[in-house]
Amino acid sequence: MDYLSVNKQLWNVKVDHHIESDFYGMEDFLAGGTSLKSIELDLLGDVTGKRILHLQCHFGQDTLSLARMGAIVTGADFSDKAIEKANLLKNQLNLEAQFVCCDIFDLPQHLEGQFDIVYTSYGTIGWLPDLNIWAKVIEHFLAPKGQFIFVEFHPIVWMFDDDFEKVTYTYHKSEPIVEQTVGTYADKNAPISNQSISWNHGLAEVQTALLNTGLQLKSFKEYDYSPYSCFNHLVEIEAGKFRIQHIGNLIPMVYSLVFKK
Repeated sequence: MDYLSVNKQLWNVKVDHHIESDFYGMEDFLAGGTSLKSIELDLLGDVTGKRILHLQCHFGQDTLSLARMGAIVTGADFSDKAIEKANLLKNQLNLEAQFVCCDIFDLPQHLEGQFDIVYTSYGTIGWLPDLNIWAKVIEHFLAPKGQFIFVEFHPIVWMFDDDFEKVTYTYHKSEPIVEQTVGTYADKNAPISNQSISWNHGLAEVQTALLNTGLQLKSFKEYDYSPYSCFNHLVEIEAGKFRIQHIGNLIPMVYSLVFKK
């Protein structure tokens, strides 16, 4: 099964629904707000003048938020519909950014140069079958002493069924997870239904892939909340922090990594 074609169709259909949803807060974003959360802002620090490559950038909100912070940014995504919207947003907001549309694994054939920071976050690697290739792409684009900054939902979260009542999926990558999805995390009532193909990646798999390229681990953190209200049965424990109501703080929900070249 061609996972790229299946997932590209899935994400192309999502774009308009995401832009129109409350989840992405476009009104606030267009008025000058940032889409970046405190976890990644703390890791990124002052990005003024830094060259940043944002992998799997969707329709470019985080990329353009980085541009507003003074970074020299390039966003990449395989969804042509998302990149089209990203370029429209860039022009509408009169921001400087470059966007590239291609499979992330093929990015070295579509983009030149090196970057001070490679960044990717939240719901990205589950769409990739081979993290060894992913890690090599990251190492390829990092300038000497450059940093890879990564924030992702914790693999334990992906083990549960949608209602977090039972363990349904394996922690470690095994077979592709092929499902029919209805709606989208940003609008669960959206009138869309598409097939998806994804993979679970454990913490050891992620870090080993990056270490094998020669990158050095500088920071690894786990967080017992999600900054996004994107799962079922969440409660907001404080502003911008969500936990599963019947699980509370018993499991980690997000983790972050910083690697240095």
